[in-house]
Amino acid sequence: MPSEMLHNLSLVLATITTGLIAGLFWGFSISVMIALRGVDDRTFIEVMQRINAAIQNGPFAAAFLGAPLFTIVVIVLDLLGGRGLSVPVTAGFVLYAVSLAMTFGRNIPLNNQLDAAGRAGRVADPAAARKRFEAAWNRWNLLRALASIAAFGCLCWALLLTPAA
Repeated sequence: MPSEMLHNLSLVLATITTGLIAGLFWGFSISVMIALRGVDDRTFIEVMQRINAAIQNGPFAAAFLGAPLFTIVVIVLDLLGGRGLSVPVTAGFVLYAVSLAMTFGRNIPLNNQLDAAGRAGRVADPAAARKRFEAAWNRWNLLRALASIAAFGCLCWALLLTPAA
C-alpha cells in the first residue's frame, strides 16, 4: 500500500474512532445520565454497574484504543514522509490524550468505587454511594466528552486539509 494511501486511511480511521468515542461520551451526558436522574438510588447503582461491566467489550476497546493508535500512525507517517507535524492531527492527539487522562484518572476510579460498594440490592446506604459517584462522574464525563469532541473536530480539520489522492 503506497504511503499516501496508508496515511489517508489511518487519518480516516483515527477520525472515525475518535468520533465514535466522542459520541459515546456526549450521548451519556445528554441522554443516559439525564434519564437516570429520575430513578431511585438502587436502580441507579445497578444500571451504572451493568453499564460499567457491559462497556468492557471488543468493539468499545477497538474504538477507544484505536483512536490514539491511528492518530499516532498518522503523526509518524507525517514525520517519516517529511511533512512535519500536522497542527490539527497533533492537536487532536493531545485533546484525545486529555480525555484519556480524565477517563483513567477520574471516571474509571469512580466506576470502581461504585462497583466496590457491592451489588445494588445489598448496598447499606445507596443514597450515599450515589452521591459520591453521580455528580463527579457527570462532571468528568462532560469534560472528557468536550475534549474528545474537540479532538474529533481537529481530525476533521486535518481531513479537509488532506489533498485528494
